Parts: sequence; C-alpha cells; structure tokens
Amino acid sequence: MAGGARSAPYASATLQAALGDTCTPGAGECASFLGRGTREPAELDEPMRADAKGPGRFPQPLADMKALFATWGDDRSEAHLEKHFSTIVGTRDGINAWMRDHPDDYR
Repeated sequence: MAGGARSAPYASATLQAALGDTCTPGAGECASFLGRGTREPAELDEPMRADAKGPGRFPQPLADMKALFATWGDDRSEAHLEKHFSTIVGTRDGINAWMRDHPDDYR
C-alpha cells in the first residue's frame, strides 16, 4: 500500500492484540493505553476505506470508528480520553467481535 499504510488484516491484528489491555482511569497510567486506543482505530480506518472491495465491506467497524472519532474530537489529552474510556474500550471490543464474526473480510 502506498505511503506505508497498513492492510486491514494487519491493522485488525494489532487492534486484536490489545484486546485484553486496560488501565485504571484517574490513576495516571492510561496515557499509553489510550494512545493505542486512539491510534489503532485510525490505522484500521484507512485500509478499510481503501479496501479493493470498497468500504461497504466493513460497514459496522467503519460506523463505530466514525462515532468514536466524533466522540473524542481533536482533544487527545489523557484527561479528555479518560472521560471516553468506556467508549474507546467498547469500540475496540466491538470491532474485534465484528472481525471475528467476519473472517472472510479480514484474512
């Protein structure tokens, strides 16, 4: 892929690898976790939209990511993202569940 963009299967694998990861909001330990929680969906969004079969191949993950991106907006500070912790984790888990239920769409 041009510009070093990841494929949907690779980006999905990195998101899935973080499935059991978590942190404790308010404990000052969430910066890395929340960084991944914002970076990995963005890295998955691009290859899904660029997929040869078209973005219609991934309707639910793309809709979930669009809602997530709108939720956190431009503020990527730890304090702001901690407010959306449940949404970030829920979106990650929902995308993982969708991808597991649609193996032909990401392998």
